[in-house]
Amino acid sequence: MLEIIGAGFGRTGSYSLKEALTRLGYGPCHHMTSLGESEELLRRWEAVVDGEQISWDVVLAGYRAALDWPACAYWRELVAAYPHAKVILTVRPPDRWYASMSRTLYRSSRPAPLTPEGMLMRLEDLLDPGLRRRRRISREVIWKGTFGDRFADREHAIEVFNRHNAEVRAHVPADRLLVFDTAQGWEPLCDFLGVPVPDEEFPHLNRAAAFQDGLSRRRRRILTGRAMVGAHGDAVR
Repeated sequence: MLEIIGAGFGRTGSYSLKEALTRLGYGPCHHMTSLGESEELLRRWEAVVDGEQISWDVVLAGYRAALDWPACAYWRELVAAYPHAKVILTVRPPDRWYASMSRTLYRSSRPAPLTPEGMLMRLEDLLDPGLRRRRRISREVIWKGTFGDRFADREHAIEVFNRHNAEVRAHVPADRLLVFDTAQGWEPLCDFLGVPVPDEEFPHLNRAAAFQDGLSRRRRRILTGRAMVGAHGDAVR
């Protein structure tokens, strides 16, 4: 049964939050990277994206938390389906968020078709059908569904980001919601969840350099015929 709903967009510290929640005992946590770890999970999300009637208990079976895309695009449905779940809205300054998205997710998934990067992506998709399917989910949920195929318009993308955050704040009762910047560390998160603060540093993971490293490692595996599903930390969007 889902206990925590992560309503924040990707590149707001969602991967760091995933690791933090796991260390606090709230794992397993669903994240975009999870789609590369299970064929069955990938099929469930394809059903959601295609508009099929499927229970959230089925889609997220076995998970105690759901963060990042594609789940955050369905935050209203999840908040309604799990009325006792706590909601965490990860945030960061809009300018920094857009810069991070542009350098990582957008750059890695939306290159011009005839550029070397675009041709490499086409080859990857031919060699790894699972990656092609995950990219379709990303395209439908993130670039088309969330940003209306206008992410390259910086002002529009930031307006979508700000509106989303405002809608979450307005919709979710204050006693059920934590607006959280991962730079704040353990204290606000643990206070919200009512658990002790761990005697270790808060995990700050999947920064831009780590994202690009994961992308490169995945590409090497695919192009050398050793593609694997969902290696830890790989960029899959």
